[in-house]
Amino acid sequence: MIEKHIALEDIDPVIFYGVNNAHLQMIKSLFPKLRIVARDNVIRILGDEEEMARIEEDLETMRKHVLKFNSLSDEDILDIVKGRHTREEGAKGVLVYSISGRPVKSRSVNQQKLIDAFDKSDMIFAVGPAGTGKTYLSIALAVKALKEKTIKKIILSRPAVEAGEKLGFLPGDMKDKIDPYLQPLYDALEDMIPAARLQDMMDKHIIQIAPLAFMRGRTLSDAVVILDEAQNTTPAQIRMFLTRMGWSTKMIVTGDLTQIDLPREQKSGLKEAMHILSGIEGISVINLTQKDIVRHKLVTRIVNAYDAYDRKMQETQKDQKAGKMNIKIAQKAIRSHCPSSKVTTPPETKPCRSKGRRQQGTRDDMQHKRIRKKQE
Repeated sequence: MIEKHIALEDIDPVIFYGVNNAHLQMIKSLFPKLRIVARDNVIRILGDEEEMARIEEDLETMRKHVLKFNSLSDEDILDIVKGRHTREEGAKGVLVYSISGRPVKSRSVNQQKLIDAFDKSDMIFAVGPAGTGKTYLSIALAVKALKEKTIKKIILSRPAVEAGEKLGFLPGDMKDKIDPYLQPLYDALEDMIPAARLQDMMDKHIIQIAPLAFMRGRTLSDAVVILDEAQNTTPAQIRMFLTRMGWSTKMIVTGDLTQIDLPREQKSGLKEAMHILSGIEGISVINLTQKDIVRHKLVTRIVNAYDAYDRKMQETQKDQKAGKMNIKIAQKAIRSHCPSSKVTTPPETKPCRSKGRRQQGTRDDMQHKRIRKKQE
């Protein structure tokens, strides 16, 4: 009789053992000749050497199944022990599975282009309206790479810019102050990685979430680095961020050019970077459209309505600008014809009078007044 200890690395033991240890009890019933005791993420096994080798292989297969699919059912355990493929293994095009077991994969042509670009390019710009899955799909690609151990860490960042309102001073330490800005990134991660495992990875700095201001001076190697809401970066900020790239690193920059929250006089760094870097080898630009929106159907209608309104406003502003330009041209022409006059209306409604003629009229009036006084 021999004894072995098997550690369940990189997974949540609760998912593996099941509710009220239901999965563990099932494994015990399938291997009656072995004594199995579990504590935390370590399984202690005593028994026959031949049976030990078989259960060790099956437990490793189950661990990999949980790591990939974030779930384990009684049917999966039976399939693995009997040497059959599980149901989920037949699915194609799946990046990762959510903690509820839902497959995360592309849902449109442009989303698939983003996935393909991740394999071909080291830097990707993913630009499109709200709800097209830019951030969620980018984080799914990063989580997949981390699970496959092709990278060592995930770094997520976004500029700390309020969406049209000032939040003022926030209570708490630095983490408490910046967390509200980074919550969308937490939401996506929590949907793909079990809570206990996610907290452990953040404590070990395997997953890092930080505001853009804290990136200066760093070299980011062996990582997937994602910059979200990049339309709210200044040209100096995005230039600083893009030059943080180190060896064996991939960068994904996401943004929506229709939702810029910077002051009116401030230029968007994302727009400038896309103009300067387009066409450079190793950099891909993916443009997502309203057809790629995967949220509620009303989101597509809202985006389309605002796009139509923006186009109408641009045409109105263009017409107003053209009208003002025509007025300036007309005024300039009038000034060149009558240099001494202050032109506010066309010449036919306000005829110009030269300075000499006005002075002559004034002298004639004074002469007439003198003649009247003499006659009196």
